[in-house]
Amino acid sequence: MDSIRNLPEEQPVLRNYSEELAKIIRSGISPRALKDRLSDYHQRDIAEVLEELTPAERKKLYGILDSDELSGVFEFVDHPYVYIDELNIRKKVDILSCMDPDKAIACLREMPREQREMLIDLMDEGSRRDIAMVDAFDEDEVGSIMTTNYIVIQRGSTIKGAMADLISQAAENDNISTIYVTEKGAYYGAIDLKDLIISRENSSLEDIIATSYPYLYAREQIEDCLERIKDYSEDSIPVLSSDNKLLGVVTSQSIVQVVDEELGDDYAKLGGLTAEEDLNEPTIQSIRKRLPWLLILMVLGMVVSGVVGLFEGIMAQLTIIVSFQSLILDMAGNVGTQSLAVTIRVLMDETLTGRQKLELVCKEGRIGLLNGLILGAASCGVVGLYIMLVKAKTAAFAFGISGCIGVALLLAMAVSSIVGTCVPLLFKKLGVDPAVASGPLITTLNDLTAVVAYYGLAWLLLINTFGFGA
Repeated sequence: MDSIRNLPEEQPVLRNYSEELAKIIRSGISPRALKDRLSDYHQRDIAEVLEELTPAERKKLYGILDSDELSGVFEFVDHPYVYIDELNIRKKVDILSCMDPDKAIACLREMPREQREMLIDLMDEGSRRDIAMVDAFDEDEVGSIMTTNYIVIQRGSTIKGAMADLISQAAENDNISTIYVTEKGAYYGAIDLKDLIISRENSSLEDIIATSYPYLYAREQIEDCLERIKDYSEDSIPVLSSDNKLLGVVTSQSIVQVVDEELGDDYAKLGGLTAEEDLNEPTIQSIRKRLPWLLILMVLGMVVSGVVGLFEGIMAQLTIIVSFQSLILDMAGNVGTQSLAVTIRVLMDETLTGRQKLELVCKEGRIGLLNGLILGAASCGVVGLYIMLVKAKTAAFAFGISGCIGVALLLAMAVSSIVGTCVPLLFKKLGVDPAVASGPLITTLNDLTAVVAYYGLAWLLLINTFGFGA
């Protein structure tokens, strides 16, 4: 047994699907054999290899895969229009008709207006109707991310009839894990596929319908119901009109994508950007996203510099304290950013009460105070020894300076924790995205707090009380 434990552990070798697919497509095998080989790979892997292929190789791939298969591949591409534009008109129409309406709309919006209108006109009536319905919703509403790809049966059907409806609709719709039940067009409930499969033919369909299954309204804001959707962990959730008619469903894949975009957007705002950027974004567009916040930060930075200038006399008398200004400012900024990140995450819960928000402020204040106490004491000892040994100052002078630094660090960290919590709460109350608070406002407030605390204490304790200075 010991000899087995002592054997070197071999690292698993992950297959490079993109490389494999590129070799298969570039091989000289027959179209039938190529189609069989491609069927072994996931559509996402095929989508990933598109960028590595030449236009001629992609054209070969387009001829092998049918419209339904290609639509599945393009749904995993960030900008599918780049590749769809390489196809003929008929193929474009077929692929867009096979795509989920929200994905098709995203692709159509990348096209020139004339081409977009022509392609929509050439689609069948059902596809045009679905695209028009989803496109009618704002991009921040639930209806904009729903799909009409789902199975629906009528209340009052039998188990046998429900199975027949499932089989007939499964050819066009592949979201079959949950089957939705309507009554005269209105949403009634949902059936788990497993329950339908194991039910006996003479059982009542009503017994397996979950009438309390969660649902969303199409006009709801995505941000407002995101936590609610995630909490249910269902493969799909029905989307209803204001009069409870079943319009479509929101799939787990759409939820993952929305959460990813939400996190990306918040991360961008935390970095002082107006929106998320990607690798292929033009330079001018990136500048437009970054420049507004940079201008605001520059103006607010001037305000901080002006406040620092008010303490010029103190700096002239105790030049050594300038060396430790960045320590106070950086720690205040770090603590404020930590509190901000926690608060933004907590604010995703729309059911948060006023009492819970107050508890959050108190908790962050306590954490900032205790962390400031620990780090303030540590910095007092380290800075005191540094001034005494390296700068060759007396112990009284060295630890007088370091004591002031320690107290200033304690105050700055405690106040910054509260500011980092209260500002996003205030922004949320005013209906502004709390992530926006991160960039200019929190940074400036924390810097002002740290500067005033540090130089104010230096003036009060070191100069007026102990008489340090020139």
